[in-house]
Amino acid sequence: MIASMKLDWILMASVLWMTRAAADPQPAFPLWPDGAPGALGAAEKDIPTLTPYLADPGLATGAAIVICPGGGYAMLAAHEGKDYAEWLNQQGVAGFVLKYRLGSSGYRHPRMLEDAARAVRTVRARAAEWKVDPRRVGIMGSSAGGHLASTLLTHFDAGQPDAPDPIERQSSRPDLGILCYPVISMGYQTHGGSRRNLLGDSPSPDLIRSLSNELMVTSETPPCFLFHTWEDTSVRVENSLDFANALRRAGVPFDLHIYQKGAHGMGLGKTARHPWTLDCIYWLKAREFVRP
Repeated sequence: MIASMKLDWILMASVLWMTRAAADPQPAFPLWPDGAPGALGAAEKDIPTLTPYLADPGLATGAAIVICPGGGYAMLAAHEGKDYAEWLNQQGVAGFVLKYRLGSSGYRHPRMLEDAARAVRTVRARAAEWKVDPRRVGIMGSSAGGHLASTLLTHFDAGQPDAPDPIERQSSRPDLGILCYPVISMGYQTHGGSRRNLLGDSPSPDLIRSLSNELMVTSETPPCFLFHTWEDTSVRVENSLDFANALRRAGVPFDLHIYQKGAHGMGLGKTARHPWTLDCIYWLKAREFVRP
């Protein structure tokens, strides 16, 4: 009886701690107050936004991660945005959920990449306000969001030092990447819907190549954590394998996990936290984003 009561108390304390660790989100705000470049209108779908989820000050490590939800470049999966942000908060990491423009709303590359780059620049530019370290800003994405994250990991720039907009002076290079069952290639191994929504019906060979991110890795690509499952029937596991091989050839550190079980789009796990979350925390500790 006493042991049972003690277990109940531990479980209740754990739930309360997790609730406290996951702060309420701040209001979403537009990445470009005066309108995004190439905007097709002024409706909600035309306005990329960022929603900050800041960790409890007692737990905060100063690290931050921009989160790109998946959805085939046609929609944005909430469980790959808000849920990830709250999970990161529990580790002391600030999460910033990106609402990027979509192919289903008439947008094509490079608009999505512009949105992701602007999100990273914004976190760096406002780092003091959010009490984060501008040298520890990562990016995370699942499925098509993983493609967007891997695109920025391989297509970043150093910023424009003389830009009138102080945000544009910041580098868009993430300090690390977390890629969850990502679409990587726009070639043979791609996810057809993601490619169509990103590049249109008849993209040129050069465009396909430039957005096949396994071909774009260099020694300057940031360190990455990747996970995929063998039984994923939507996005082939070769996407992660090929990207990891490219990282290896370029001498870029990475952590790769291939699990047998797990459906595409699982997020943190369907009924319980999937082991990838523990493996990722272990890696984030090694990268000094999470305290030991």
